[in-house]
Amino acid sequence: MSANLPQLSQPPRSGSKLEMALREGRFAITCELASPDSCNPEDVLKEAEPFARVALGINCTDGASANSHISSIGASAILALAGYEPVFQMNCRDRNRIAIQSDLISAAALGVKNVLIMTGDDVSAGDQPGAKRVYDLGSAQLIRTAKIMRDQGVFLSGRKIATPPRLFIGAADNPFIPPYEFRPQRLAHKVEAGADFIQTQYCFDLPIFREHMRIARDMGLLERTFILVGVGPLRSERVAEYMRTKVPGIWIPDPLVERMTQTPKNKKRQEGIAICVEIIEQVREIEGVRGIHIMAYGMEKSVEEIVERAGLSAQ
Repeated sequence: MSANLPQLSQPPRSGSKLEMALREGRFAITCELASPDSCNPEDVLKEAEPFARVALGINCTDGASANSHISSIGASAILALAGYEPVFQMNCRDRNRIAIQSDLISAAALGVKNVLIMTGDDVSAGDQPGAKRVYDLGSAQLIRTAKIMRDQGVFLSGRKIATPPRLFIGAADNPFIPPYEFRPQRLAHKVEAGADFIQTQYCFDLPIFREHMRIARDMGLLERTFILVGVGPLRSERVAEYMRTKVPGIWIPDPLVERMTQTPKNKKRQEGIAICVEIIEQVREIEGVRGIHIMAYGMEKSVEEIVERAGLSAQ
C-alpha cells in the first residue's frame, strides 16, 4: 500500500466506522437510502435493510431532487439508533447559517458521525418550484463551517460550543458535467475547505473519470482526501434516458443506453447489474479510488448481488 495515502497517520476525528475503515486502507462501500415520504421509523429501516450486510455507511438524502421527504437528520437518527452507520446529507439550498450550525450539532448529539455536504438540486427540479432558495453558504463555505465547529469548537460567531460535533466531513464531486477542466478545481476548493472524504455522482463515463482522477492526482488531492465513486445499476434504457435528460448532473454515454436497448426485456435488470459490476471492476483499478457509493434506486435488493459479483467483501 502506498505510503502517501491520505491522512492515515492522523487519529480518527469522529469515531466513525467509515472513517476508521478508510484510514486503515480498507475499500469502503456506502449506499444511498431513498428517504421515504413517511413519519413511520419502520419505513426508514425497511429501506435500509437491503444494505445491512454490505454497507459501511448509509446516506440519508436531504430533500433529494428538491422534493420533500423525511429529513436527513430524522432518517439518520433512526438508523443510528438501530445500529447502522448513517451519513447525514446536508444541502445549501434550504438553510441559512443559523439553521445549518444548529443541525450539525443536533445530528452529532443524535449519534450521527458522518456528514456529506452538497449544494443541492435547484428548486426548479422539484414539485414545488415556487419555494425560495436560501444558499446563505456555498458548499465549500459549509464544509469549512463544519470543520471550524469540529476542530476549533466554536460557532462561526466565535461563541464556544460546550461539546463540539465529532464529524467525518464529506463533500460531493461531479466530474461528468462540462467544463470538465474546471471540475478538479472545484474538488480542490472542497478539499482545501476540509473535506475528509468525497462521494462522486454516478460514474458511467470511465474515460472522463480517469482523466479527472489523473488531474486530481497531479494536484496532490488524492493524498489529502478519500474518493468514493458513485455507481449504480440501470433498470432499462427508458430509465437511463430519463436520468441523463431529466436528472441534473448525470451523464450516461450513448453506447450504454444502446446496450440496454438491445437487451431483451426479461434480461434488462441483469444487464444493468452487469454494467454496474463492470464499472466497479474498472474504477477499482484507478489510483486514488478508496471505495464506491452505490445508488440503486428501485433496485435496492440487487445491491448484495452487485457487491458479490464485483468480488468485494461485506462491510
